[in-house]
Amino acid sequence: MKKIILSLVCLVMAAGVACTRTSEIKVMSYNIRLSSGTMAADSIYHWEHRKQASLNLMHEERPTVFGLQEACPDQMDYMVENLPEYGYIGVGRDDGKRKGEHMSIFYLKDEVELIDGGTFWLSETPDEVTKGWDAACFRTCTWAILKKKDTGKKFVYLNTHLDHKGKVAREESIKLIVERAEKLTGGKLPVFITADFNSRTSDAIFKPMQAAMLDAREKAITTDERGTLNCWGTTPPGVVIDHIFFRGAEAQKFEVLRDKDYGAPYVSDHYPVMLTAIL
Repeated sequence: MKKIILSLVCLVMAAGVACTRTSEIKVMSYNIRLSSGTMAADSIYHWEHRKQASLNLMHEERPTVFGLQEACPDQMDYMVENLPEYGYIGVGRDDGKRKGEHMSIFYLKDEVELIDGGTFWLSETPDEVTKGWDAACFRTCTWAILKKKDTGKKFVYLNTHLDHKGKVAREESIKLIVERAEKLTGGKLPVFITADFNSRTSDAIFKPMQAAMLDAREKAITTDERGTLNCWGTTPPGVVIDHIFFRGAEAQKFEVLRDKDYGAPYVSDHYPVMLTAIL
C-alpha cells in the first residue's frame, strides 16, 4: 500500500517537481568485547557464552549497517560465517590483514550495495600500519561508501575505536576522522560515524566533530539518555562513551540496547547503540 501511495504522489508531482524517495536506515555501533584476554574460559561473560547472543542481537534488531569494535579474528570468522545476509569490510589493526582487533563494517546485502571502502590508521601516517601519538594500541578507522538499493542514495559510513589511554591520540584521531569524512563525502553525501570513543561528548576533544556533525543522541526525535558501558554490571549506569554522529539524514530514534534478553546476561561489557534515520 505504501508503494502504491508513493507512486501516485510521484505521478502528481511529475508535472513540475521531481519526486524525492526516502528510505529508513538503522545504524548500530557494537563494541563486541574481544574474545582474548584474562577472562576465565568458564566465566559466564566469556565470548563462548555470548557469541550466540551476538547473533540473536543482529537477528532481532536487523541493523542496515553495523560497526564492530574489538572484534578478534575468531569473532570476525564467527560473525561472517553465521550472518550470511551481511557483507563486510575491515582488517586487523596490527598488520592490516588479520592480526589484532577489527573495526569492521557489516551491511545487509539485500538492502545496501558496497561501492568502495578501506581502512586507515589513527596516526600521523594514516595510510600505514602505525601507532599514533601517545596511543597505547594500534587504532584504525574502517570506512565505506554504500548505496541503498531501494532509492539509489549513497552514504558514507565510518567506524572506529579511539585509544583508551592516549588523550592526545583521541584528540588528534577525531580531527583525522572528520577530515577523512569530509573528503569521502565531498561535502554532499550523508555520513554516519560510530565508535567506542572512550570519552564523553562533553570532552573538548569533540569540538571538531560537533562542528561538522550532529550527535544522534541529541538530535533524534525519540532518544535515550542511558549509559553505554556496563562492565558486566560493575560500572555506574551513567557512563556514556559509545556515540553515533551523522549528517545529511533525519534522526528518528536513538536507543541504547539494554532492555531485551538476547540470550546472555550481557552481550558485551558495552551496550550496543542504534540510530534509526531517514535518508
